[in-house]
Amino acid sequence: METIRKQASKLREQVARQQQAVLRQFGGGGGYGGSDTLITDEEEFHRHQNLEKLYISTRSAKHFQRDIARGVQGYIVTGSKQVEIGTKLCEDSRKYGSDNTCTIGDTLTRASLSFANARAFMEKERANLLKTLGTQVAEPLRAMVMGALLEDARHLAQRYDRMRQEAETQTIEVSRRQAKVRENPSNPELVMKLESAEAKLQDLNSNMTILGKEAASAMAGVEDQQQNQTLQRLLTLVEAERSYHQRILEIIERLEGEMRLEQQRIEAPQTPQVENITSSPPPSYQESNNGVDTSQMHNGTSDAMGYFLGEVMFPYQADSDFELSISVGDYVVIREVASSGWAEGECKGKAGWFPYDYIERRDRVLATKVIEVL
Repeated sequence: METIRKQASKLREQVARQQQAVLRQFGGGGGYGGSDTLITDEEEFHRHQNLEKLYISTRSAKHFQRDIARGVQGYIVTGSKQVEIGTKLCEDSRKYGSDNTCTIGDTLTRASLSFANARAFMEKERANLLKTLGTQVAEPLRAMVMGALLEDARHLAQRYDRMRQEAETQTIEVSRRQAKVRENPSNPELVMKLESAEAKLQDLNSNMTILGKEAASAMAGVEDQQQNQTLQRLLTLVEAERSYHQRILEIIERLEGEMRLEQQRIEAPQTPQVENITSSPPPSYQESNNGVDTSQMHNGTSDAMGYFLGEVMFPYQADSDFELSISVGDYVVIREVASSGWAEGECKGKAGWFPYDYIERRDRVLATKVIEVL
């Protein structure tokens, strides 16, 4: 008879375990702590499900925030290298424009300086963008990913999960002792152990309910903060990018406008203002020998020898033997500049007078050009 009772008790324990397994299977087991848990009542079941969802949501948000922070950091590293390259290009353009005066005009010089200035503004805007992305996007997200608020909430959820596992084990223990009491109801020791097990289960359930509410509240707060923080950082990122590209577009459009104006200036036909020049004839021989101080007449355009080199900007056709015909691009050795606005010089073996405003002084020219003049 005793053997039959023991076998019946074992069967009841097996049935209880199978019932718990069925409840776990249909109750959405495999919780956030990585183990199955016992479903005690409907309220606890919903709380457990909510915590599982919160745990998964906060974990996904954490990974998303981390990916954003890493991506922004990589963009900052790449952007910093681009700033270095752009700054070097800016310096080279400015140096070229300052050190290399073109012999046919200063068009390329002005273009180089304009490009250098525009590029400097663009690199400054890029540096400001990178600083904004670092301080207002990457750092706040990284601080939240590594922050204590999320970790504390996750620890509460994990403690709740462990307590549920303990309650599950205690429920099985209560079922086993209830079976023994039913087999031998007159045994006071079995009854006392059953009452102790039931009291412990009741305490676990009470503490589990309190801890579950606390963990759910903490996880919900973290989820809300994660969503708000991520949204704000994304908006900041988009706004910073938009403002940056708008400023870059303005700089490029301004540079393009300067380039087009310079192109129009080059392509437009130009005529010298020579109303006052053509009205006066070139100086006579006596006037040319009166020792005109050319350094005072033209703001010091002549050197100590009184000679300097000029490039012809407008053609002039001589009207007399005393005048000199010149063509655009010719180089003339200027030997004298009269107060009437005429200059006397030599070009290609011929000498004579021509309007001074038709040429521009050149301090440096190619050696081949000097040979052509001589």
